[in-house]
Amino acid sequence: MKIISPKYDYCMKELFRNEIVRKAFLSDILGIPEEEIRTARLLNPFLRKRYKKQKLGILDILLELNDDTRINIEIQLKASSSWDRRQIFYLSKLFTSDLKVGENYSRLKRCIGISILDFNLTDRPEYHSIYFLQDEKGNRFSDVFEIHTIELKKKLMGNEAADDWIRLFNAESEEDLEMIKTEKAGLREAIREVKRMSLSERLRARYEEHMKYIRDKAAREDYVWQQGRAQGRQEEKDKIIAMLIADMQEDGKSREQVQAKLQQRFALTEQEAEEYLGHFWK
Repeated sequence: MKIISPKYDYCMKELFRNEIVRKAFLSDILGIPEEEIRTARLLNPFLRKRYKKQKLGILDILLELNDDTRINIEIQLKASSSWDRRQIFYLSKLFTSDLKVGENYSRLKRCIGISILDFNLTDRPEYHSIYFLQDEKGNRFSDVFEIHTIELKKKLMGNEAADDWIRLFNAESEEDLEMIKTEKAGLREAIREVKRMSLSERLRARYEEHMKYIRDKAAREDYVWQQGRAQGRQEEKDKIIAMLIADMQEDGKSREQVQAKLQQRFALTEQEAEEYLGHFWK
């Protein structure tokens, strides 16, 4: 039987509402014994703006451990040329969001980003990578930032704590879920949650609507690209680019992501893409 994909944003958020699941996931990915995670509470995923024109930060899942460490978990389905900058941007906002004017820097909390990526970020075989602030010899500068990437498309080696979680996120059917043989209570709970959500008519309808939107959007982008190539007239090109910008903005894409898309789709320079954004970005 087909299931609602755990890669679906809403499904993942529902999964991590379950404290048993999120503690087990953090234990496996961060290498923290589960008994040492007394709390892993969900926080407001909206990061406040300090200035009127500053970009609002919206995180997929925001957690806080009992030692005040803050953790952002996100799933990214499509590759982006500026993904690394986006990740650092949100982690930086998370790091500075609560520090008030005049407060000591010692109040800044350690921040960890966990990105579940449905594409290959690197050509290396490793599918769970951890990045720190350190020098060229590997000496740690600070532990305030830590970034984990989990690449779902890579071949599993069978010796990582992340393996079964990757199998879970890649599952497309109930049979795929049954193939995950584990004694871990948290992972078994996650499998049960996915099965339960897949039986919900309301959630399945929402999932099908979401998938239709993704398919329609892909078809629309392809049409936009083909029209832009075929017609080539400046006024038509402007109209097509304006439509693409509006679509991506409505989809929640950042200005940097839209700019990268314009450069890629229409072979624009950075300056040309920025000029279009200046005209059509709402």
